[in-house]
Amino acid sequence: MTPEEIRESEGIRGAFYVIRHGRTDWNDQKRLQGQTDIPLNETGRQMAREAAAEYADIPFDICFCSPLSRARETAEILLKDREVPVFFDNRLKEMAFGEYEGVAESFRTPDCPVNFFFYHPEEYIEAVPGGENVNELLGRTRAFYEEKVLPLLKEGRRVLVVGHGAMNLSLICNVWRLPTKDFWKTEFENCKLIRLF
Repeated sequence: MTPEEIRESEGIRGAFYVIRHGRTDWNDQKRLQGQTDIPLNETGRQMAREAAAEYADIPFDICFCSPLSRARETAEILLKDREVPVFFDNRLKEMAFGEYEGVAESFRTPDCPVNFFFYHPEEYIEAVPGGENVNELLGRTRAFYEEKVLPLLKEGRRVLVVGHGAMNLSLICNVWRLPTKDFWKTEFENCKLIRLF
C-alpha cells in the first residue's frame, strides 16, 4: 500500500513527522551509540538551529521525544519559542547494541555481529549481549505508534517525533508497512524532517 492508501484506510486526518537528532562526537567518530547517552556536539546544536529555521513554518501540535540527551536537546532547540508540548517515551530510545556500544568503525571488523543488522536486518533476530534484535525494536515502536500517535492522527493532530536513526526507521517500517528487508531503504540524515503522512 502507498502512504496515501494507508492514510485513507486508517482514517488519518492529521500529519506525522519524524526527525533525527543532530550530530554528536560519536557520530563523527563513527561509533555505535545505541542507548549510550551521548550529547550533541556544537555541530549538532548548529544543525538543530538550522532545522528550527528551515521548518519554522511547519506547525506541530504535539511532540514525542526520546529521553536520551541528544534527542532531547534537539527537540528543545527545534521547538524553542513554540508552544508545543513535549512528551518523553522510553520506547523512542535508539536501538540497544549492548556491549558493542562505543565500538568505532564496526565495518572494519568483518566479524562484528552488529554489522549483520546493517546488511541483513530481516535476519537480525539474535541480539548481541545486552542488546535487542530487530523484532524487539519494531515491536516497541509499533506499540508506541498505535497507542500514542495513531489516535492523535485520527483526530487531525500534527505530530512530531524526535528520535534516532534506527529507531525512526523502525517507525517508518511500521507506519508504511514495509518489509524488514527494506529497513535501510529510507535515507535519514541528522536533523532532516521526514513527513510520513
